Amino acid sequence: MAFGEIMKNSRKGHPAGAPEHPLPRTLYGTGASPGIVIGPVLRVGGADGRYRRRRIDPAQVDKETARFLQAVDRAVAELEESRRQFAAQLADFVPVLDTQVLILKDRPLRQRTVEIIAREKINAEWALERAVEEVRKIFAAIADPYFRERFHDVEQVSERVWRLLAGNGADPLAGAGEPVILLARDFSPADTLRMKSSRILGFLTERGGATSHTTIVARTLGMPAVVGVENVTREVATGDLVVLEGSTGRVHLHPTEDQLELYREQQRQEQSYSEQVARFAHLPPVTIDGLRVRVHANIEMAEEIVAALEYGAGGIGLFRSEYDYVARRQLPDEETLFAAYRELLASVAPFPVTIRTLDIGGDKFASAVGWGGELNPALGSRAIRFSFRRPDIFRTQLRAIYRASVYGKLKIMFPMISSVCEVERIKETTAEVLHELKREGRPVAGEISTGIMIEVPSAVAMADVLAREVDFFSIGTNDLIQYTLAIDRVNEHVAHMYDPLHPAVLRMIRQVVEAGHAAGIEVELCGEMAGDVVCLPLLLGLGLDELSMHPLAIPYIKRMIRNSTGEETAALVREILAMGSSREIRHYLADYLPRRYPEELGSGRLNWRERLC
Repeated sequence: MAFGEIMKNSRKGHPAGAPEHPLPRTLYGTGASPGIVIGPVLRVGGADGRYRRRRIDPAQVDKETARFLQAVDRAVAELEESRRQFAAQLADFVPVLDTQVLILKDRPLRQRTVEIIAREKINAEWALERAVEEVRKIFAAIADPYFRERFHDVEQVSERVWRLLAGNGADPLAGAGEPVILLARDFSPADTLRMKSSRILGFLTERGGATSHTTIVARTLGMPAVVGVENVTREVATGDLVVLEGSTGRVHLHPTEDQLELYREQQRQEQSYSEQVARFAHLPPVTIDGLRVRVHANIEMAEEIVAALEYGAGGIGLFRSEYDYVARRQLPDEETLFAAYRELLASVAPFPVTIRTLDIGGDKFASAVGWGGELNPALGSRAIRFSFRRPDIFRTQLRAIYRASVYGKLKIMFPMISSVCEVERIKETTAEVLHELKREGRPVAGEISTGIMIEVPSAVAMADVLAREVDFFSIGTNDLIQYTLAIDRVNEHVAHMYDPLHPAVLRMIRQVVEAGHAAGIEVELCGEMAGDVVCLPLLLGLGLDELSMHPLAIPYIKRMIRNSTGEETAALVREILAMGSSREIRHYLADYLPRRYPEELGSGRLNWRERLC
């Protein structure tokens, strides 16, 4: 389908009477993967139900049923082929694909759709939509948050069947000859991997979030994407011209010529800046006056290792181990975890890998755990508290981690520590596990650093005491900010108050660094602040030894480090910490940063000013 044909069909799916030249407007979602792209939309997957409904004659029921079952069988075959084709790239997503195959094969969705076709004499698309809506109501009544979220898999497989019923195969670009921005309610990880094509500029979805599987794959591929745009499949149709800003989450629909020229210029600046910055990816992160700060990557699955090393990571500063638990119907056993950690350490060697033990609870749930909901999960049984509550799960993970230690350079980190008693309990458990492994004759590396995450105010207050018990600190600013300011960062009513530049947060970081260094241990930071160019000069001046961030941020942070001096950033911190409000700090930085870093922040590439003003 050439661009002209796409544009000819551009009004399909829009309400009758829509203006021939619609007004420009902006839609808002979540920036999933950075980059600015401009192009026509190509919508894939099922359209909204009202465009698919039709009645059928009783004599057509058997034929329509057969058409539906054939589409289901083809969808199963597609998923199984994806499983084979992307076995290496999708190793961590295999349980997701297996779950989706089971949903298609299981009786409820399949049989219910067939019954609706027969009883109501309607087409397969409409019947499937009705069946999905019934399943939605069942899932909505489930108390366990994880199981409620599994409805997402039902939606994804239904979209696949709808696409096949519409006559579209596995390739969403079949027949498209011009570069396009793909639009769907959602894409599966396998769908996203298939997007490695010069004809796909980026993608846009109605569902998904910053940490969804699809988003992670998009970042790994370096493909601009915006997810979670409410009602976008109703408001945008094939052929509509859009500007997609993957960093900010904005989608500009029907842009004017002036807007197009503005964003084309931003594209040129971004491309030029990215090419300049790419040269810094593998340079050492050392300031002008010789201050060295390690720059590592945060990842949560093996697929991200290649990108992390390509972007210049000196190691993995945070491996989030939760995915092996939340993506499965059953808890992973020791051998499964051991194989995953062995591959991780071997792939990154000789660089170090810091594995954070299970940080389940709060906003992350495992299907096989099955505990009831809590009134305030962020303050409940999560992270190390959950590990203590379920020692069987904790010990299994520790055994797998220690067994894998001989395959690389391992550091272990325990989340959400709030007291010395918890550290003592961890030491008792790890000693028992190590004794078991030794008795079984299983090798364990001789040098393994053990650290804790500083994420709650009590740990900050006790940092001088805690520092005597561990080998390193890692400040998890995402949670530290949340708990310090009493802000739920995923609550839309207060999320705007989540503020890394709050004086209390900066003072807490200083206190932890000073306590750690006084005890002779290193202090790292692995929250989102680490990859934020606005915060970077402050983090340098605060004296952190390591910054761990999303891989894409590494070249930009390295460039700023190499254009900074330790003495100047320390002086900046002294000025900032004397200020009494984040407003005062922001106004100061809005003036200071572009003057001090004109090459890094003089471009519109990073959209940094919007976060200060």
